[in-house]
Amino acid sequence: MIDVIVVGGGPTGLMLAAELRLHGVHVVVLERDAEPTKIARSLGLHVRSIEVMDQRGLLERFLAHGKQYKLGGYFAGISKPWPGRLDSAHAYILGIPQPITDRLLDEHAIEVGVEIRRGCEVVGLSQDDQGVTAELADGTRLRSRYLVGCDGGRSTVRKLLGVGFPGEPTRAEWLLGEMEVSEDPETVAAVVAEVRKTHHRFGLGPTGDGVYRVVVPAEGVAEDRTVPPTLEEVKQRLRVFAGTDFGVHSPRWLSRFGDATRLAERYRVGRVLLAGDAAHVHSPLGGQGLNLGVQDAFNLGWKLAAEVRGWAPEGLLDSYHTERHPVAADVLDNIRAQSELLSLESGPQAVRRLLAELMDFEEVNRYLIGKITAIDIRYDFGEGHELLGRRMRDVGLKRGRLYELMRGGRGLLLDQTGRLSAAGWADRVDHVIDVSEELDAPAVLLRPDGHVAWVGEDQADLLGPMTRWFGAPVG
Repeated sequence: MIDVIVVGGGPTGLMLAAELRLHGVHVVVLERDAEPTKIARSLGLHVRSIEVMDQRGLLERFLAHGKQYKLGGYFAGISKPWPGRLDSAHAYILGIPQPITDRLLDEHAIEVGVEIRRGCEVVGLSQDDQGVTAELADGTRLRSRYLVGCDGGRSTVRKLLGVGFPGEPTRAEWLLGEMEVSEDPETVAAVVAEVRKTHHRFGLGPTGDGVYRVVVPAEGVAEDRTVPPTLEEVKQRLRVFAGTDFGVHSPRWLSRFGDATRLAERYRVGRVLLAGDAAHVHSPLGGQGLNLGVQDAFNLGWKLAAEVRGWAPEGLLDSYHTERHPVAADVLDNIRAQSELLSLESGPQAVRRLLAELMDFEEVNRYLIGKITAIDIRYDFGEGHELLGRRMRDVGLKRGRLYELMRGGRGLLLDQTGRLSAAGWADRVDHVIDVSEELDAPAVLLRPDGHVAWVGEDQADLLGPMTRWFGAPVG
């Protein structure tokens, strides 16, 4: 029997599968499409996702293919300087098209032993106390102990489970694509700059080799949004908004996207779970979608592995929903707010001008960027130290960096006192005795996802959090 079937081979599914493999879990990814998509719906990684890649030793690969930016304008397109003193060693946005992100995560998953089966569409599933049966379009049946739906906003897994997906339907739609442009670059830039003074969701920018990425509002909402637009449709909408179609031609790909905003009522039904767009969909404002999904996978991977391996304490797997559902709800709310600020009506425009003034205060600017980049997330672990529940930023140690010690996906007790012990949990938690000038705490216990589970210096006080997050001691 397979330990875990992951349905969907996008960034969320690939990240989750690799996380499971770090713990020796037998995982199979089922991807409906026979070939990787060329569509670049996402253009980059935010700070927290960059940290995630660093924690798993992948960041150098991404940096080699991306470009670092310190740009304002991520909240509703309001252009402000990048805030200073962000609580991260990676205070930048990494520009990198989604197909490259997909490829790098695919390579990583294969390296750690993930089995990826393309051209496999799940059309049915059932579960019992021992496992889950997935039925494929070709009639094949596969059996696994758990199954995770990472199969996008139109998730088959979510629909088969009957999980409610409340929210708002698509009210507006955009055409998206990459194509060549005949008009000279200076004219293109000037016209786009003028259009964007009033239409912030319009875009036309170079991606290299004479190819431009085009984003333009559609005339309405298509009855079937899986059908890509035609080049003529793109030209017509460009002429409506810009007065010219820029001589666009030779499209590499064309697609549609909308602003539906929905959140799954539950992330878990028995042995089946949801992650990424299968659990939440929203407008691409702020570029948060891919990042939110990758971070879902980072939270879920070690917990599901603990359940499979048999050491998970009671409630650990359910904490995935408890922690990530509110995060997604907050993202949906900040995107709703951004959408209102993009309205051309006088009321929202007045609020937009007021917020732009407030963002001149660095604390406000930093607060909003913290929401977009996900470095402000604090899970509810109860009362305690200000670090409790937050992800730990990378810090320098006497013998290297903190994130270099987290590559294996295990828990970590960073002990600056030298008096503590992780005996009984050595198979799940690394005990590192080292000091950091950047850490104002005697010792911290980190979960595999980098969130701080305990801060202190008393061994007796440590035992409770150890058991809560890493199960009963052995030996």
